[in-house]
Amino acid sequence: MLKKIDPRLNADVLYALRAMGHGDELILCDTNFPGDSLARQTVLGKLLRIDNTSAAEAARAILSVMPLDSFVDHSAWRMEVVGQPNEVPKVQAEVQKEIDRAEKKSMPMATIERFAFYERAKKAYCVIATGETRFYGCFVFKKGVIPPK
Repeated sequence: MLKKIDPRLNADVLYALRAMGHGDELILCDTNFPGDSLARQTVLGKLLRIDNTSAAEAARAILSVMPLDSFVDHSAWRMEVVGQPNEVPKVQAEVQKEIDRAEKKSMPMATIERFAFYERAKKAYCVIATGETRFYGCFVFKKGVIPPK
């Protein structure tokens, strides 16, 4: 355990979050996402896990140490519901609340069509699987910067 570090952030996840640079993207995915096969194609090349957590709990842990990019129109995306791209499932609303809480302002997520999401995941820095069992618990977060003091 470390002081002020969320205990859900294991050593592998902390390494990846620290190693990522400005503009790098991570995929936060649910249990149905093809995480292992897509993670093998990412920069990191292996699947990371934050088991036994919801997508919102994992997002809270990640965003407690990783800033989102403020230099772009969108720094977070959610997978669109097939056939209903404007629908916002409860799991996505919960993650949106965690984003807004962490950034201390409203930062609405953009949407990505399911198969475009898969393609984007292949180009990400890493994929982090959660214990989220609800459908559409899949997100992209773009890393920002921490300004000097």
